[in-house]
Amino acid sequence: MLLLLHRAVVPGLRQACRLKSTPSRFCIQACSTDDSFQPQHPSLTFSGGNSSTRGWRVMGTLLGLGAVLAYHDHRCRAAQEPPHIYTREEVRSHSSPETGIWVTLGSEVFDVTEFVDLHPGGQSKLMLAAGGPLEPFWALYAVHNQPHVREILAQYKIGELSPEDKEPSTLKTSDPYADDPVRHPALKINSQRPFNAEPPLELLTENYITPNPIFFTRNHLPVPNLDPDTYHLYVVGPPGGQSLSLSLDDLYQFPKHEVTVTLQCAGNRRSEMTQFKEVSGLGWNAGAISTARWAGARLCDVLAQAGHQLSETEAHVCFEGLDSDPTGTAYGASIPLARAMDPEAEVLLAYEMNGQPLPRDHGFPVRVVVPGVVGARHVKWLGKVSVEPEESYSHWQRRDYKGFSPSVDWDTVDFDSAPSIQELPVQSAITQPKDGETIESGEVTVKGYAWSGGGRAVVRVDVSLDGGLTWQVAELDGEEQRPRKAWAWRLWQLQAPVPPGKTELNIVCKAVDDSYNVQPDTVAPIWNLRGVLSNAWHRVHVHIAP
Repeated sequence: MLLLLHRAVVPGLRQACRLKSTPSRFCIQACSTDDSFQPQHPSLTFSGGNSSTRGWRVMGTLLGLGAVLAYHDHRCRAAQEPPHIYTREEVRSHSSPETGIWVTLGSEVFDVTEFVDLHPGGQSKLMLAAGGPLEPFWALYAVHNQPHVREILAQYKIGELSPEDKEPSTLKTSDPYADDPVRHPALKINSQRPFNAEPPLELLTENYITPNPIFFTRNHLPVPNLDPDTYHLYVVGPPGGQSLSLSLDDLYQFPKHEVTVTLQCAGNRRSEMTQFKEVSGLGWNAGAISTARWAGARLCDVLAQAGHQLSETEAHVCFEGLDSDPTGTAYGASIPLARAMDPEAEVLLAYEMNGQPLPRDHGFPVRVVVPGVVGARHVKWLGKVSVEPEESYSHWQRRDYKGFSPSVDWDTVDFDSAPSIQELPVQSAITQPKDGETIESGEVTVKGYAWSGGGRAVVRVDVSLDGGLTWQVAELDGEEQRPRKAWAWRLWQLQAPVPPGKTELNIVCKAVDDSYNVQPDTVAPIWNLRGVLSNAWHRVHVHIAP
């Protein structure tokens, strides 16, 4: 989709770059965009997910000076003649390819007919706004409220709304994020709408169990507000079997199972990949990981009651959330049936988190918890479970959360060629001291976390104070891990003397799991265009007080 946009825009850029810049410079102030409506959370595209988010940033770079010149040239030319005036009724009559597709933003009217096929979120998403205002949809995907998006839109402006007909009656009541829950102020926000945030590293490893208010939050869409009294989970039965519609009380009747599990986002530490080379996705630091004690019904018990059994052929358990975009498309993901049906895998339909009902941000009233597997498969606000011969057709299963060779770019990527991420590689990070901190001479205390996917236990964490020239073994804290069922992280620390005469330390950590997998030393060989699976040695540079 970005490729289509690239092919459409680049020829225009070539023409724009031939424009004389002097008139544009003089017109910048006089021809600035109409600020009569500055939505707090708009977006040109209506598709969720990180690919679209980073895609616009990439296109912003592509547009560059050429787009700015073209944009201001357009506005200056438009300012030289009175704008055409349209009523909302006229705009509404242009809502199909046959009539042309018009939209409004604030008081401005745009003919986006030619852009529909190029829309990175797909034609159907843009067609939702056909003949009407963009604001309700821009509110849903706020990450695209950036100057280069407005510059693209400005090229399609055809006039203004009649002064008597400017305000959409539903503008103040259509914000899909208006009912989002209140969040802890300590969280470091990576995006506000949808809400994505991580705890500060200095708090992350203060406790083995992450407190609910600072557990990292990864949302793809607005948080649904579900009534526990009317909630039902639909479990599709096998052919010839009987499907289940389970209330919360029904789920409580299954044997309650508890397990301590670490969840890690596939994009954890993506910001380090970005420092090496631009990637697509939210700029997570090392805090997109947290640990909780989860409780609920085992998925294998629920599937068995619905009549499901292990299959001799490949099969997948597909999960569908109750969060959705304007098209009604819900977040979805899947795991292999063999994992779901294995009691030892301890997959949960969880309704408690650290002894309390799930917080809304973390899936209330029911979510999936898949120990040892990437957070993207732990579907929240669970509404439907089914067993299918193929993995979920969700965008987030088929077209996201996959790793690729460093040589693959957006022109050559083939999502069908790569498996969906399930188990994550071995990981560790330093949480104390902070990068750039000044520490006292004498002794330094280094703390952090380590975790590996698939139930593989962390057996060792090595720490270097000199950038990897020499190493010391850290002490592992936290719960002992069971073989093949090490679902939770190990916290670790090292107390070591500061080498005399040093004015700074380059602290490095790397973890080793019980399969002797070890972290790579640099980002370069594991870089990928989505910025996932980032697990190179974690590095912190500190100064030593004189």
